[in-house]
Amino acid sequence: MKKRTILIIEDNLEIREGSAEILELTGEYDVITAENGMVGVELATKHHPDLILCDIMMPELDGYGVLYMLGKQDTTMHIPFIFITAKSERVDMRKAMEMGADDYIVKPFDDIELLNAIESRLRKKDSLDLAAGNGKFLKLEEEEQNYLLESLVKEARVKTFKKKQLIYGTDDSPLYIYYVVKGKVRSFLNYQDGRELSTDIHGDGHFFGYESILMNENYTESTASLEDSEIAMITRDSFFELIYRKPGIASKFIRMLSGDIKEKEEQMLGFAYDTVRKRVASALIQIAVKSRENKDDDEVLIRISREDLAAFAGTANETISRILAELKEEGIITKEKTAIRILSIKELKKIKQ
Repeated sequence: MKKRTILIIEDNLEIREGSAEILELTGEYDVITAENGMVGVELATKHHPDLILCDIMMPELDGYGVLYMLGKQDTTMHIPFIFITAKSERVDMRKAMEMGADDYIVKPFDDIELLNAIESRLRKKDSLDLAAGNGKFLKLEEEEQNYLLESLVKEARVKTFKKKQLIYGTDDSPLYIYYVVKGKVRSFLNYQDGRELSTDIHGDGHFFGYESILMNENYTESTASLEDSEIAMITRDSFFELIYRKPGIASKFIRMLSGDIKEKEEQMLGFAYDTVRKRVASALIQIAVKSRENKDDDEVLIRISREDLAAFAGTANETISRILAELKEEGIITKEKTAIRILSIKELKKIKQ
């Protein structure tokens, strides 16, 4: 049987070497040791041990800091983490568990306590890995989150917004998180000269407006319906109650927020460096991707006015008309009354200038 690797982070030499000796004598573990938190983080990142034993009170970086730093890295965030501490106060233990520690051992401890704690955590980790390997654990967790979010939407008030109706404006206080039951919504910025720059589009099944709720600040952009739309309005109290109860949902929204920020950064770079033709192609791709029913669809019908498309591309209506005519001649799009049929998203992505 392959030996498990245990990382011990402990500034007390006697405890560090004594614990390492106990584990090595079992013949089941390879042991790595670190004399302080900074060294411990480096070794954990380098070796990816199967379990970490860590003291709380240490120089340079304490145990809480170690747990926090490792929890921010994808390669180390799921490693079982056990605190070794002389602090048995309830408040310290609660802080440790709230930060994500799996267990703790209070000094002084004997050999059996140490081995039992490690074996228990490794058995639990093996069970979770096996379930995740079969796709069951992750699937169940995702299904639960989706069910809770669906329930939240069902309990919310649904309001109908007419085409081009404002949903919220820049600097408004965030009272709701919004969910598109049916329709399409755009986010946009306003210039002082009255021009608008569209920054995102939200279709059926999309949440929006959560950035300001999570960051506790007023809205930094406006939103309006692109067509007649039904929008569920989820109160911030209901949302916070859910994410406090199910932290996994908070993580889900934070990942969504990270994706939104990355997408907007790419859009701003496009406005600065891309040609107008490339910007129009990127705007069409963005709208098509968020409008298609299946993520693999390459041909998509989109309904958007030239004025709104110009706001997405950051250009004039006349320029939009000219470039759409060019794309039509090239066989990439066709016009169908007030709609645009994109014949191939892949071909649009090939446009470089």
